[in-house]
Amino acid sequence: MQSFVQLWIYLSASPLFGLTATLAVYVSAQWWYARVDHAPWANPVLWSVATLATGLTLTGVAYPTYFSGAQFIHFLLGPAVVALGWPMWQRRAQLRARALPLALAALVGGAAASLSAVALGWAVGLPLDVVRSLATKSVTAPVAMGIAAQIGGSAALAAVFSALTGLIGALTGPYLFNLLRLRGPELRGFALGTAAHGIGAARALQVHPDAGAYAGLALGLQVIFTSLWLPALMRWLPGL
Repeated sequence: MQSFVQLWIYLSASPLFGLTATLAVYVSAQWWYARVDHAPWANPVLWSVATLATGLTLTGVAYPTYFSGAQFIHFLLGPAVVALGWPMWQRRAQLRARALPLALAALVGGAAASLSAVALGWAVGLPLDVVRSLATKSVTAPVAMGIAAQIGGSAALAAVFSALTGLIGALTGPYLFNLLRLRGPELRGFALGTAAHGIGAARALQVHPDAGAYAGLALGLQVIFTSLWLPALMRWLPGL
């Protein structure tokens, strides 16, 4: 027991702790996810976040200490997003043929997601900076933080709203699609990528390669379109 305590004290104060904890928790969550046949409620990202947050709280490990190790995994987010382009490249002829309908769907879907959040936030009387931060919820977190800062929102809140939106979308999306009898993997993937960005795209890619390709395309289109129209709209609308 004394040796275990000494090992814990050493690991909790070193970068190795964050890296080891993240890998161990996620691999365990992914194993369970596969065991339950990829049920949406068992999303490994959701349970990894919940487990790590609970563990850090109970053990008293400061987040900067944890992140000093977890940053090595955080660095891989960029290459992982770029890798989503490979399934799209494999289906480039099909996507090119559907370019206009997909672009219009992405523009309408992104606007609906953003403006509905703004309307709800305004209706319940949220502070203006929170409402502005909500507007970026369906854009992947790094871009959402930049847009939020540009339109007078909070980058930190934008990151939280973006992560929550992705998790909720990946968790509830399949049930909603089944309820609406939406069967095509392309349609389901594009909807997930539009509403739930990177986390939704990861879920779509696990289900079907076509769904993953369309989700990755939707994620990219949201980054481009929202970065253009949302700052312009916020400057134009009175009171926002």
